[in-house]
Amino acid sequence: MDRTRQAVVIGGGIGGLTAAAALHGAGVRVTVLERSPALEPVGAAISLSPNALRALDVIGLGDEIRDLAAWQGDGGLRTPGGRWLSRSSAETAAARFGGPLVLLHRAGLVDRLAAQLPPGAIRTGAAATLTDPGDDDRPARVRTPDGELEADLVVAADGIRSAVRRTLFPDHPGPVYSGFTTWRTVVPLPGVTFASQETWGRGRIWGTHPLKDGRVYAYAAAVTAPGGHAADERAELLHRYGDWHDPIPAVLAAVRPEDVLRHDVHHIAEPLPAYHRGRVALLGDAAHAMPPTLGQGGNQAIEDAIVLAHHRDDLAAYTTARLPRTIAVARQAVRVARLNMAGNRAVTALRDAAIAALSRTGPALFLRGFDGIADWRPPQAPYASQRTRAGER
Repeated sequence: MDRTRQAVVIGGGIGGLTAAAALHGAGVRVTVLERSPALEPVGAAISLSPNALRALDVIGLGDEIRDLAAWQGDGGLRTPGGRWLSRSSAETAAARFGGPLVLLHRAGLVDRLAAQLPPGAIRTGAAATLTDPGDDDRPARVRTPDGELEADLVVAADGIRSAVRRTLFPDHPGPVYSGFTTWRTVVPLPGVTFASQETWGRGRIWGTHPLKDGRVYAYAAAVTAPGGHAADERAELLHRYGDWHDPIPAVLAAVRPEDVLRHDVHHIAEPLPAYHRGRVALLGDAAHAMPPTLGQGGNQAIEDAIVLAHHRDDLAAYTTARLPRTIAVARQAVRVARLNMAGNRAVTALRDAAIAALSRTGPALFLRGFDGIADWRPPQAPYASQRTRAGER
């Protein structure tokens, strides 16, 4: 394949914008096509682990995001009654993985990624259709409302329902229902202080995490039939979690029904045979959607983007670098989902006892779950100063 000079990115989410920024930094002319009328990230907040922060270092954003975000790790895992099953600290996490786990609003990350691109590079309200994936002898082609674009590289970051994935791999079955739904919200909670924590019940979980700006990010998940919705999702959350430990009742008291986002969770159970075809590369949820139980969906998309920019002239090398790793992370996320969403009383009692016992003999379970994930490093040398050591907040 000829050297990449012109790239089209389909999808203006975190993965697509990271790819666009990395390609722009490598001297590639980039056009981002986002079908929504504005860059409005779906979701509330995003947790970034050291692997993603090191990837952002490559494009000069790592330290800015570290400064913008709240460090995670001070807290742990609890039962609905409030008993701690395991505890950890931000410093322990940073020391274990060579950098912090942080949390920030998705909009803040999207804004800073978009600012890396030149004026006019992002086109909103621009639905895109791949009409030709191209090959070594011809460019790829993408149809837009304003006409057709040719590109040396097309980056498909068009999400879990990716139309580009269906075009490239029409026989692939696509995503499947993961067995549970999620609720997410960001609310102000003045006067209430607490550490980051997640609570596991029977077939239900809840997470509460403070953001650096004083607001609180909360999420919940429960085993349900797909397609369900309540007339008042706040009332649904009160019904399911209202009698759980503090600060959950205080968070629910601060939530308005319109503040709650609810989405069924899907993942790609059957791996794709490759993450590319012709001059087109898939990344993020379009390639390997996974349950959010490890908080790695966005992190793996950021990794994809940086590795893709590195291998922009050899997409087979991109597939080789990314497919085995993302399959392993996705499968681990599915295993964790089965564990934390377990609904059998005896199974959850055994699970809780095992977590507590393991945490007494070593690092907290959630830290062990990041081994082999959070210590990943990008193929390129870091661009930023990479202030990642414990204590350098």
